[in-house]
Amino acid sequence: MNRDEVWQAIDHERSSLADLLDGLSEREWEVASLCSGWRVRDVAAHLTLAQMGVAQVARELLKARGDINRMLHDTAIRQAELPLHEISALLRGMVGTRRKAPGGQPLLDILVHGQDLAIPLGRDRPMPVRAAAFSATRLWNLGWPFTMGWSFRARQELNGLELAATDCSWSVGHGQRVEGSIAAILLLLNGRMTALSRLSGPGMAELRVRLSPATQS
Repeated sequence: MNRDEVWQAIDHERSSLADLLDGLSEREWEVASLCSGWRVRDVAAHLTLAQMGVAQVARELLKARGDINRMLHDTAIRQAELPLHEISALLRGMVGTRRKAPGGQPLLDILVHGQDLAIPLGRDRPMPVRAAAFSATRLWNLGWPFTMGWSFRARQELNGLELAATDCSWSVGHGQRVEGSIAAILLLLNGRMTALSRLSGPGMAELRVRLSPATQS
């Protein structure tokens, strides 16, 4: 994907997610997301902060004593106190702009956090295959340290396994095969354990052992 295609995908995901948020009841906004300790409204609020400038990020990091995950959490919690309709309006208002926070990965954010919201709500939110494959490749090759509380590091955790998409030509790694949709693989690469039920293959037994709470502690 070239730069224009990436931003077109981001715009589409922001617009469609704002539409989903507009249709939520007040109770649904309070549902726990896939991000531990984060409600749906907290994750949605976090997404509206994807355009923070350098100065604002620096101020917030100072408040959080240099802890990036704490900064992400605290800014989202404050933003989540806005009226619910303003949160979805802010997300929709970002469509068409190309600003991003320093070091931000807005396509990865909107794809994964869109699922963090939709899955606990029982909402079907198809992930665009090409955009998911692009994000999975970048994540695998570059890593991504700002994980909203997750300590998962894909290449280290999944070394010795082959991951292969069943809905596009995409694979990484070597070893026992784990396969599924590129959307499920992207969720796995981001440490979302809900992905396990969407994957299969001879490497699943090993994958489950590696990702068990006892192994991770």
